[in-house]
Amino acid sequence: MMKYTNCMLVTRGMTVTSGSVTLEKNDSNLIGISIGGGAKYCPCLYVVQVFDNTAASREGTLQSGDEISGVNGVNVKGKSKQEVAHLIQRSTGSVTIQYNKLHADPKQGKTLDIAMKKVKHRLVENLSSSTADALGLSRAILCNDSLVKKLDDLQRTEEMYQALMDHTKRLLKAFFDLAIVYRKFGDIFCEIGVRELQQSANEAFNQFGEAHRQMEKYGIQMLKRLKPILSDLGTYLHKAIPDTRLTIRRYADAKFEYLSYCLKVKEMDDEEMQFAQLVLRCRQEARGKFAKLRSDVLVKLELLDSKHVQHLTEQLTRLIGGLASYHSQCQQLMHDKHWFPIELDMVGTTLHSDHRNDSLQTGDYEDDEELLDAEGATEATDLVQPMENLTLNTHDTCNSKPQQEVRERNFQEVNLLGDF
Repeated sequence: MMKYTNCMLVTRGMTVTSGSVTLEKNDSNLIGISIGGGAKYCPCLYVVQVFDNTAASREGTLQSGDEISGVNGVNVKGKSKQEVAHLIQRSTGSVTIQYNKLHADPKQGKTLDIAMKKVKHRLVENLSSSTADALGLSRAILCNDSLVKKLDDLQRTEEMYQALMDHTKRLLKAFFDLAIVYRKFGDIFCEIGVRELQQSANEAFNQFGEAHRQMEKYGIQMLKRLKPILSDLGTYLHKAIPDTRLTIRRYADAKFEYLSYCLKVKEMDDEEMQFAQLVLRCRQEARGKFAKLRSDVLVKLELLDSKHVQHLTEQLTRLIGGLASYHSQCQQLMHDKHWFPIELDMVGTTLHSDHRNDSLQTGDYEDDEELLDAEGATEATDLVQPMENLTLNTHDTCNSKPQQEVRERNFQEVNLLGDF
């Protein structure tokens, strides 16, 4: 009676509903479940595991932790699991299982022990393959999982797309700068053509300038067509790749949890495992979540790879096609055009006017020199004239003072003349 009471204590706080399900046997006379509990450890029997790709898994009613109350209408209370297995094997064709379904809350099974095991699995993930193989199967599967290693491939793909976006931005910016140069170049040539007097040269410069202006327009149109490539690459880089990375991380977390429950069941003694209905249910739900996320990861990775090939090819084709079209348009503008050499009338243009101005400036310079020579001669005459009119009286000593003043003044004038 005590053992039965202990078994019932496991279901305290959890809802139990009854029902029955009919399962078809396979060629091996199996329905795809493993049974635990029963005498001598517990008066109740329950489902330990539902195997994949079997009648029980395809039907989906039975789950780990569900109590088996009968087989084909026979009550199995107090029987051992071997006896129940024989009852199932003796039935032919199909078997009807009566059960009490356990509605467990998985949060009740997420104990501190499970959390610590998840942390340990995350640490083991960084170990090498040889070390993981030496630690055990679950750890080896964890470390050698190809889906988790896809994170490295995603990282490399992300870096490649980022580099491609940066290079495309620099390329389009360079073409924009080139278009601005074409426009300024065309404005300058058109301005030269407007000021040219000869008609042929005027037309050549204007047509050459308009061609460069048209090349600038073609460049702006090309940039408008190619600019969406950056947004498309950004969508793949900033949405598709992060979403896939998040799915892989969720899958890895679900796998850590599932392996933690597997390790928890493995560490239990036989007696403890007979009463671990809640842990078994949590393990099965964790396994189901893990399998679902694994399927999602496989689908997303397949879609991402196919989209990567298709998307990258499409964007590069658009980029190369846009550049090729732009260069073809520019080549057509310059093809079969005979603008050069340009014939210029060097006599009737501004060059002749400059020559006349130079002549005028040279004549003025010569006139200025003649004027300076005349002024210099006049000044010299003015300085020499007092010398000619000067009369020295050496015998008249009475008027020595006036004569001395005259000598001093004339001496200064002679010195000035000598300096000149």
